[in-house]
Amino acid sequence: MSPARGAARAGDGVAAERAARILVVDDEVISRDNLALALARQGHETVTAGGGEEALELLQGADFDLILTDLMMEGMDGLALLKAAKERHPDIEIVVITGYPTVDTAVEAMRAGAYDYLAKPYRLDEARLLVHKALEKRRLRLEVARLREQLKDRTLPVPLLGEAPCMRELKGTIARIAPSDVTVLILGETGTGKEVAARMVHLFSRRSEARFLAINCGAFNEELLESELFGHEQGAFSGATRQKKGLFEAAEGGTLFLDEVGEMSLAMQVKLLRAVQERTIRRVGGTADIPVDVRLVAATNKNLRTEVEAGRFRQDLYFRLNVLVLDMPPLAQRLEDLPLLAHFFAEKAARESGRPAPRVSAEVLDILSRYAFPGNVRELQNIIERAAVFCTGDEILPVHLSPELLEAPRRLVRAGERQPMTLEECEREQIEWTLAHVDGNRTVAARLLGIDRASLWRKMKRFGLQADG
Repeated sequence: MSPARGAARAGDGVAAERAARILVVDDEVISRDNLALALARQGHETVTAGGGEEALELLQGADFDLILTDLMMEGMDGLALLKAAKERHPDIEIVVITGYPTVDTAVEAMRAGAYDYLAKPYRLDEARLLVHKALEKRRLRLEVARLREQLKDRTLPVPLLGEAPCMRELKGTIARIAPSDVTVLILGETGTGKEVAARMVHLFSRRSEARFLAINCGAFNEELLESELFGHEQGAFSGATRQKKGLFEAAEGGTLFLDEVGEMSLAMQVKLLRAVQERTIRRVGGTADIPVDVRLVAATNKNLRTEVEAGRFRQDLYFRLNVLVLDMPPLAQRLEDLPLLAHFFAEKAARESGRPAPRVSAEVLDILSRYAFPGNVRELQNIIERAAVFCTGDEILPVHLSPELLEAPRRLVRAGERQPMTLEECEREQIEWTLAHVDGNRTVAARLLGIDRASLWRKMKRFGLQADG
């Protein structure tokens, strides 16, 4: 047994990823050590074993994320190790390595729980890529399992999902600012999860035991919004047959979330400003000032600074709200989170319908990764929930997606960037996408693109898209 650890270096193939603990099992010392060293250079911790029995002993004393084992070994072979390891550690991923790849061998290994097999002789880049995919599958499964446990408790909010750098930074910021009691302003496009972020601020605050109440300020006219926020006295207006507390009073000791605060009229902004400054409210039709103790979290998809300059939003209220700011990244800037989000929403839809959760196929993820998502995470949730309804098997396939989605233009911005693509880049991507979705049929692709077949051939040749033949 020998442990190894290393840092990822440029030119090592697969991009650096989160470090994992990997057990490499092989009775051939050179093959075993070469593979362990290659994975250690990716930043993983690798431990080696010379046979199945030694590997089982190591599994008793330590947790591993992945096992790579040769099939043909003296004593306990790789298949026996695979079955024993899966029986003791069902969540571990296992890749089998064989010098005699046959259909029967592969089928037996898969049935026993192997993620995949690697045929000798193999290239190290090939092994690293397979390891990356196996670890990604394990990470997604564990994350979905964790979220499934959270969903069992309906009092917990759906968490902010995502491991993209911008999401890790956002969640770190929320953890830092939540314990304070200052006002928070959340900015972001529609569907990016502004209310989820607000709930997390509340959950991590000292007010978490009290109530979290939310209101969409754009859903009410001025009179109704005033009554909803501040309450009213009996007889204050026609239909006010009894006294009613507003949300400021109902959220006492807790958090009040004002969504789409940029939609408030100027008159309502004055009344909100007074409540924020004085920490008191006055019910509609009332004369008494009522002290309130709430933390205010506001959100908008508008640029409030621009609204102030245009005279549509009060500058003094803007400064009162703009104390701590959270920027919600659009989904197009964190497409690396797409598999996690899609699998989570498929799991959620299945739970709510009482059905087994379908997998989201790689083809569907590829289509989604090329979509612009103007509605962001909320739109993705709707897409997956609709697909789950039409899915009768155990996998969501492109046929389960809406025709509108399949025909929609692809995003014109690279993932994680704000600058648009050049026209040439857009044209190349559109041609690639069209060819991929008609199985390379150039006649059909040309018709869909609105050009003749000769023009398509010339463009493919210019872009280096295998135009020969």
